[in-house]
Amino acid sequence: MSDRRPPVTDPVVRDLVRLARASVSRRRLLAGAAGAVGTGALLAACGTGGAPTSAGGASASAGGAVRWANWTQYLDQDESGTSFPTLEAFTEQSGVEVAYAEDIEDNDTFYGKVSGQLANGQDIGYDVVTLTDWMAARWIRQDYAALLDRESIPNAANILTTLQDVAFDPGRNHSLTWQSGMTGIAWDKEKIPGGLRSVSQLWDPQYAGRVEVLSEMRDTIGLLMLDQGVSPAGPWTDTDWTAALEVLEAQLASGQIRQVRGNSYTQDLASGDAVACIAWSGDITSLNYEFDGRFGFAVPDAGGMLWSDNLMVPTPSPRKAAAEQLFDYYYDPQVAAQVAAWVNYVTPVQGAQEAMLEIDPALAEDPMIFPDDLVLETVHVFGSLTADEEELYNGRFLDAIGA
Repeated sequence: MSDRRPPVTDPVVRDLVRLARASVSRRRLLAGAAGAVGTGALLAACGTGGAPTSAGGASASAGGAVRWANWTQYLDQDESGTSFPTLEAFTEQSGVEVAYAEDIEDNDTFYGKVSGQLANGQDIGYDVVTLTDWMAARWIRQDYAALLDRESIPNAANILTTLQDVAFDPGRNHSLTWQSGMTGIAWDKEKIPGGLRSVSQLWDPQYAGRVEVLSEMRDTIGLLMLDQGVSPAGPWTDTDWTAALEVLEAQLASGQIRQVRGNSYTQDLASGDAVACIAWSGDITSLNYEFDGRFGFAVPDAGGMLWSDNLMVPTPSPRKAAAEQLFDYYYDPQVAAQVAAWVNYVTPVQGAQEAMLEIDPALAEDPMIFPDDLVLETVHVFGSLTADEEELYNGRFLDAIGA
């Protein structure tokens, strides 16, 4: 599996994307709120989707632009889909140019791409990476994540209380949460008008060959464990985990599962190649803005997964100080609200909900962005694994999916 988002080559998908970008969606209209963060005219940028996109003019960083690797559809875009308003506002405000690339398809393939250079202390071509908690824990454990200068990031004090002190990074010395989200099930409402409430419903024979699951072990196995009545938060046994894997292997062998995908599963939903899948909450909200509410999303009745992605600076980066400026900027509540209004994931920044009232009062009440205790009671964080357990279980999962 590629570590870079596959190019849109299917003519059906390409036409859908073109039509979506030509339309005026609620999300892209929100890009007009860039002035709310105190900047003037926005500078044009190159396209998105894999190739780095530079924002701004003269760089104030050492030796060039800050190079940021992120997941797809994970930063606010303008109406044309060709530039990032908050990122360009940062460049205009700070003078620091940013080369932004949607280069993370999933955690494992990205790690495989850069781990050799990291082990040798070499620059990996990125100054900012955005990795999920468990992978962030690995980088910190292996000394691949730089120690942050928190005095250079005063807005980091705005991080939500629940995220201030996490087990994999006590005191948040190496990471800051970018966004959090929920993993559940999604479906095409035109093909499945009655909706879905359980993972087991994905195995209905009428959906054979049109179901997809995620290439993130904790998301897919976590939902399968919940479907079997086992909390992935723990405690659980090897037998519990293996029982979930056996379900996955059986559905792969039968052809019920079309593909195991990273971020690019959204392309298959859009094209109609997939009609149901395990999915991330914000992706489906974003797709619905583009495709007129065509897709349903639910946390299964048995429960869903809760996760976070984190901003980190690779240890060999020569541009840590400039990267820390970027972190500080995105922890401003007004900027965080603008990003959340576009990506529709859970923002980690205190004060963003109040700022969202000025952008879109309805989004300020959206439980997928600002979940209350009732919503949080339905989702689970996958339990911590030791290095040996991670190697064992992640390895078995990757073998099963043929990665």
